[in-house]
Amino acid sequence: MRNSIKKWVLVLPVLIAVACNDDFTSITPLSQVADESVWSDAGLAEAAVTGVYNGLGAGGLDEQMLASLTDEAVFTHTGRGINTINESRANSADTGWVNNTWDWNNMYGFIRDANLAITKLAEGNIDDPELVNRLLGEAHFLRAYYYQQLLRFYGGVPLISEPLELDSDYNLPRNSFAETVDFIVADCDMAFDLLDGRNLDSGRANPTVALALKARVLLYAASDLHDYPTASGNSDVLASYSNPELIAYTSGDQQQRWTVARDAARAALDYSTAGYMFGLNAPVSFEEAQQNYSDIYLARNGGENDIIWGRQYIEAQGPGRQIGLFNGPNGYHNWAGNAPIQNLVDDYAMMDGTEFDWNNPDQASAPYDNREARFYATVLYDGAEWKPRPSDVAERDPANEIQTGQYDVVDGGEIITHFGLDTRQGPVEDWNGTRTGYYIKKFINPDPDFVDQTGFQTIPWPFFRQTSLVLNYIETLLETGDEAEAINWLNQIRFRVGLPAVTASGDELMDVYRNERRLELVYEEHRYHDARRWMIAPNTLGATAEGIKITGTLRPGTNVSTYQYDPENYNYSYVPTAVDPGFENRLWLDKTYFVPIRIAELNADTALIQNPGYD
Repeated sequence: MRNSIKKWVLVLPVLIAVACNDDFTSITPLSQVADESVWSDAGLAEAAVTGVYNGLGAGGLDEQMLASLTDEAVFTHTGRGINTINESRANSADTGWVNNTWDWNNMYGFIRDANLAITKLAEGNIDDPELVNRLLGEAHFLRAYYYQQLLRFYGGVPLISEPLELDSDYNLPRNSFAETVDFIVADCDMAFDLLDGRNLDSGRANPTVALALKARVLLYAASDLHDYPTASGNSDVLASYSNPELIAYTSGDQQQRWTVARDAARAALDYSTAGYMFGLNAPVSFEEAQQNYSDIYLARNGGENDIIWGRQYIEAQGPGRQIGLFNGPNGYHNWAGNAPIQNLVDDYAMMDGTEFDWNNPDQASAPYDNREARFYATVLYDGAEWKPRPSDVAERDPANEIQTGQYDVVDGGEIITHFGLDTRQGPVEDWNGTRTGYYIKKFINPDPDFVDQTGFQTIPWPFFRQTSLVLNYIETLLETGDEAEAINWLNQIRFRVGLPAVTASGDELMDVYRNERRLELVYEEHRYHDARRWMIAPNTLGATAEGIKITGTLRPGTNVSTYQYDPENYNYSYVPTAVDPGFENRLWLDKTYFVPIRIAELNADTALIQNPGYD
């Protein structure tokens, strides 16, 4: 945390440079603006609070995505530390990949920035109470959000509510899990009170997201991982931890916590004006269902209204994001980053809502036919139509279809077998090919004129969606015994994507809900936390990651010289296959329920206690 203090000294002049007007800069050099000047000038104070948002980073639209720590994806490239986590090799000296949006030191740096803003704004040196209250509301929300990031990765953490100075005592013990939850909830309440009724620019904290964050934190707090009797009963590692108060509630009633979480989610829903196509009474058509889901994650045609709070990437005003470059097929000169795995693909239902089953010969022989709409909106699979190929590849694929298998063609009168353009054995940048046979489609601009390799997208990252808030509410309803109301809300989500009404009850209904949440929020940084808090991670995050092996053999009498997906010319074979264990051999150990605190932090703050399993 010492480094975090120095960060503010370095960053503040940059923020001031953005905000200062010409008159001000002609008086005082930007590098010499005094602290008291910042917090007595409305423009500079607003710039400083705006700078606190920098802790959000790229949201989830980074090259490495949290999805690749789950049963959603495999990260294609080596040397990024992701395998360290997925193989349960992380420790305090080598934590593996850590994103800045949940890095301990980085989060505390921005928490200090928020604390400084809260402290200085409260001193009353700016004669604009409306602005001061708005900035205070934003600062309280951002502090709550960053503490929430630490909470859901590490458990209870040191709660610091004032800006530490260079001579402050840095031997700060971790607060309990319960105390950390209470602190965050109090900040959310304060943020809501300060922001309620205000018109705020898109991307800034707002009163709805303050309630949504509170509802999320209370949902997590009520979950099994954070109820010590339940957690210890499911894990010897957690049961033997000498400081369980740091990771869970050790007293109180879990059912009461579910009730509190339910009421918080309901309050947020009652206040919110967000949402997209809720209230349907029957499933929409398949075509409309696919469009609905795409419109939400691409934030277009009204789908943007589902976002409660997001990070805006606007190509015309900045760099945008190169989501397609990061994740698109190598046959388009892209990098294949976070490739969907078969474990995810198998969980998409059939179009009629029934489960996909490899033991069904019709489904096994054509696994990409008649699947639910979200599958086609989320995953690029072998034979899927996609964009025009780059000029140097176009002759090899005039049909513009994804090629992740190996296929027969006739060359010089002989049948030869070659690998598709989008494979690791293909002719185009094979090192960037998928390891699973799939590519992500979600978040990628589908416009055929948009070139992923060079283009920057205009797209938001959805930190909070109305749909995720609804799903939170559904879960609390199920946990408090109101199945009828839970089904009512669940059906509204299913109808929007063309699925039939739910008929399940009891444990089966909970399974339906969890799978619905899995697919609706895929790649949105929920699965990592959900699988852990439900304590299903050993069988999900720890399961062997699988891909697909696809073979296309020519039917007798056919003569094809340039490959194109065509069941009339080819017999296709689809075999689920483990991702090369030499690349990633997933193993779940229960220490992975929490992230280890780095040795540097433990040495700097000797009052810290390490998380369970990291001796």
